[in-house]
Amino acid sequence: MNTLYDSPVTMPDVQSSVDTRHIAIQRVGVRGVRHPLLLAVAGDEPQPTVGNWELTVALPAHEKGTHMSRFVALLERHRRTPLTAQAFCQMAADMLPLLNAEAGDVSVHFPYFLEKIAPMSGVSSLMDYELTWTARVSKTQQSGGDAEQTQNPASEFELQVLVPVTSLCPCSKAISEYGAHNQRSHVIATVVYSDPGLANMDELIRTIEQQASCELWGLLKRTDEKFVTERAYENPKFVEDLVRDVASQLQVVPGVQRFRVAAENFESIHNHSAYAVVEG
Repeated sequence: MNTLYDSPVTMPDVQSSVDTRHIAIQRVGVRGVRHPLLLAVAGDEPQPTVGNWELTVALPAHEKGTHMSRFVALLERHRRTPLTAQAFCQMAADMLPLLNAEAGDVSVHFPYFLEKIAPMSGVSSLMDYELTWTARVSKTQQSGGDAEQTQNPASEFELQVLVPVTSLCPCSKAISEYGAHNQRSHVIATVVYSDPGLANMDELIRTIEQQASCELWGLLKRTDEKFVTERAYENPKFVEDLVRDVASQLQVVPGVQRFRVAAENFESIHNHSAYAVVEG
């Protein structure tokens, strides 16, 4: 009889042992986890995608380690559940008792698709965007200078979108007898909401696209190409204009606690990018 495998044994739980260095760890967990994600989409069927996940918790000074496998177990538990921003924050809150933690973060980066209609021909196509959801949760809230335990962990929801657009240089248009140089631009808006229910992915993407010289489509016919070329020419924007115009829209969106808008123009006449950031 092989006692090593055939006998009932108690396996040591090294992670739960006491650490004597007395140094707390602010964030420990897993990152780079590729795992399916099912998005709840308003008025449509859930959209399946693949997320790149990062899940971490705070580790007290007296604990040697956290239970890494439980992070993946949490993802498996929610794999078939269509997630809204609220449900995503609840998943992060569920992580705390699972890991015996007081605070933690869950972040997922994923491609997101919108169906768009070409401006002149009316042909339909999908346009892809890069999104990141982040939920930060904590069992402790500050109230009147004293820390008090809350039954439902406090949460903060952050939505980040990367939206590709067209920008056309106002200076180039002003000094040229014909034409003006334009380029692809990436606008990255990072928005923190006081209530995750107020976060609207589609609306934020549309808001950013409307501030560009012209938006992009996946499929265009010749009549559409004429439209987008002339639209950009009639609506020139510096990189400074892009971030200021997007920021001015975010300042009036209900529930926005803070935001950061970055724009990078991949210049067509330089071997470098133009870059600007606004925080508010």
